[in-house]
Amino acid sequence: MSSGTSSRARVGRLFAALREGGAREALRFAGRSFSYEDLDASSRRYAAALARIGIRRGDRVAVFAESCTEVLVSLLGHYRSGVIHVPINTRYRGEEARHILVDSGARAVLFEPGSEQASVLDGIGPLPGLERRIAFGAAPAPDGVIPWDAMTGGDFDSAAFSSPVPEDGDTAVLVYTSGTTGKSKGAALSFRALVDNTSALTQGWEFAREDRLALALPLFHVHGLAIGVHGALLHGMTILLSSRFDAAEIAREFAEDGATVFMGVPTMYVRLLEHLAAQPGAAKALARARLFTSGSAPLPAADFVRFEQATGHRILERYGMTETLFTLTNPYAGERRPGTVGFPVEGCSVRIVDEAGRDVPVGEPGEILVQSNGQMTEYWGREADTGVASRDGWFVTGDVGQSDKDGYVRILGRQSVDVIKSGGFKISAREIEDVLAALPRIREVAVVGLPDPVWGERVAAAVVLRDPLESGALEAEVEAEVEAICARALADYKRPREIRIVAELPRNALGKVQKHRIVGEVFGR
Repeated sequence: MSSGTSSRARVGRLFAALREGGAREALRFAGRSFSYEDLDASSRRYAAALARIGIRRGDRVAVFAESCTEVLVSLLGHYRSGVIHVPINTRYRGEEARHILVDSGARAVLFEPGSEQASVLDGIGPLPGLERRIAFGAAPAPDGVIPWDAMTGGDFDSAAFSSPVPEDGDTAVLVYTSGTTGKSKGAALSFRALVDNTSALTQGWEFAREDRLALALPLFHVHGLAIGVHGALLHGMTILLSSRFDAAEIAREFAEDGATVFMGVPTMYVRLLEHLAAQPGAAKALARARLFTSGSAPLPAADFVRFEQATGHRILERYGMTETLFTLTNPYAGERRPGTVGFPVEGCSVRIVDEAGRDVPVGEPGEILVQSNGQMTEYWGREADTGVASRDGWFVTGDVGQSDKDGYVRILGRQSVDVIKSGGFKISAREIEDVLAALPRIREVAVVGLPDPVWGERVAAAVVLRDPLESGALEAEVEAEVEAICARALADYKRPREIRIVAELPRNALGKVQKHRIVGEVFGR
């Protein structure tokens, strides 16, 4: 498509609410309210400041900070400038964050001084190409760091700032996967993918200007970033933003701030149910909602039923992934079946196939293949991986599912036992094994996921020591060493919660470790 108005229609839709919203409330965070014209002005000034410090269209700028007003303003400013937004999981530590900064080629990174993320960046030190560090907040910035006020304040005329509007096919965000098969990869998502897919999903959910979204999902993940921020912008809604999830705060937002919609992961619903058990009166506030949705991990059917009994609401469960955005959803107006993720979103298609690539019969399990209007353009800088991810024009998800006679799809899990789903995160067992294998005392290690009623799964490690005579006396020391190395190298949700020292790992006739036997024989699950 040639350049012109039609090639920028999606970008225009994202900014329509900023242009037209005026004094209407766009965002509420930490007790402060921001109108659409506030966000419009701040993002313009930030975009102008990016140009002043030499950041240009197509450059990557990373954001390594908890959810806050500045994260939202920086996202909009990056879009205005044609800069590619690179969010980093705030629970990542040295090697994880360093990999994203280097792999993306980020020229700048935004963070909050005094935070855990600031300490991680200090530990990483200077990186080639990372020329600028920008500090959120009003506190004085460290030496060599540009303060946020210098990016959004001052006397320069942001209205005079001029930059070519990005085209719909340009990369808007570079969201890194969870690294379940090795180093995390950057999924390049275009404006077209974000707008077309998010719009189709949220129209089906009947998002409207009158809605007020209680958003406690992190903005480094497509769940909160795409559906939350982009969904709200596309419909001119109000976002009630939290830096972290707190069940009592969510209940308060429905009781006092007029929240109408909440999106969460299964772990959040467990916490909400615990809060309702302790504070039964909160159920009345939650009952006022229009919609509750769940994604990022399977929602236990028992929690679906318990939540409906407490609030009268049947949670709407959906399915998606970073590379394809949101591809399946239970209906808003029709029956929402517990344990299922419903039907394809408009603009998406799904197949369930056997190992030969043939569609399986109804009720039979198979691998899920997807065609999506939200599909990524590429894995950043990884042509081979991009090619492998597709099969005859279908994206290979690696998830196993089945459909029932009415067409509802149920997710059964990953094809590989090396992927652990805990609290909405997908965790690579192999990544953790690589870290633990660096300990001198450990000869072999196998990491597995154990069933957990709150987190879905929790991480556990079976360890074989180099000196078997040490096993009895040094179990506590080994656990301490594992905790120490994980604290340095991994996000906390990846750390093993149970460690068992074993004489050997169970293997099949070909010498391959049998992890299903570890779960049963070592951990008794």
